[in-house]
Amino acid sequence: MSKYEVAVVGVGAVGEEMLRVLSEHNFPASNIRVLARSERTISVDGRTYQVQATTPEAFDGVDVALFAGTEGEKGAAVTFGEEAVRRGAVVIDNGADFRMRADVPLVVPEVNGEALRNHKGIIANPNCSTAQLVMALKPLHDFGKLTRVLVSTYQAVSGAGSGGVAELKAQTKALAAGEPIAPPSTFSTQIAANVIPQIGGFDDLGYTSEEMKLVHETHKILGDSTIQITPMITARVPVVLGHSEAVYVETERPISTYEARRLWGDFPGVVVLDEIHGKNVAQAYPTPLQAAGSDMTFIGRIRQDVSRPNGLVFWVVSDNLRKGAASNAVQIAEKLVELDLLRR
Repeated sequence: MSKYEVAVVGVGAVGEEMLRVLSEHNFPASNIRVLARSERTISVDGRTYQVQATTPEAFDGVDVALFAGTEGEKGAAVTFGEEAVRRGAVVIDNGADFRMRADVPLVVPEVNGEALRNHKGIIANPNCSTAQLVMALKPLHDFGKLTRVLVSTYQAVSGAGSGGVAELKAQTKALAAGEPIAPPSTFSTQIAANVIPQIGGFDDLGYTSEEMKLVHETHKILGDSTIQITPMITARVPVVLGHSEAVYVETERPISTYEARRLWGDFPGVVVLDEIHGKNVAQAYPTPLQAAGSDMTFIGRIRQDVSRPNGLVFWVVSDNLRKGAASNAVQIAEKLVELDLLRR
């Protein structure tokens, strides 16, 4: 098997998870370069990495570069992505900067991996909440054609980075001790013992940027802009790891709960946990705690709509740092190897 020179750009929560997943998946790397703003040494699961400063020259000889991703105009992928491509690397970016560009594939490998054949050097990882949503939608769309989707998300604080995790932990500790809670710095208001119905800024219609990502990215990944998608709410909840989604769909062709379970059961990367009448309550439906540390997308609470024959309701849970970010990026790299789309 050929070996590939890999660069991981960024050493925050997602960057460290990328290093962990590359190791767990035994990705055929001849070497892994870790790049960030400044040089230092880090340790991930007992393995030491020497971090180099990110410069254009740092991408010489790199076959695939995984950008963990600060978003916005000063993001590393905006600064160095095209330079990395010019030096021969294929860039997989976890940020939002390239997702909606027409010439950049937006990919979840199990859903639209063939789109990688059209890449021009840069490939985008979808938003974490979109990644798990399309994993659930794809088999239903192929079988019965989706006409309408309504979705509400309940997103872990780790989606806001290490600052979000630290803020939840500090506030929870203060609450337990009966001490005053410091003013929030990551979130708009207190997150401990609370739910915040806003992720991202608001547009003129009152939708947040996170909510509209679900619309635009799902249309692009599924290749069908005719699906009517309504993002009901994207909420931040006091959970450290794992995003949850309540989803309602309507299809042209009715899909029974039995058929939906079969479709999901046959789809790679999906696990159905839907034993609400079973004795093992822990396996009755998926929770963020169960999804933590897994690359899989879990689906449960599957029900027929009580008022419309073509409607299904279900619950989707996934680890936002893995399938929602790091694991999906590594799986894209693995698909590039499978399709022989990396330089040797």
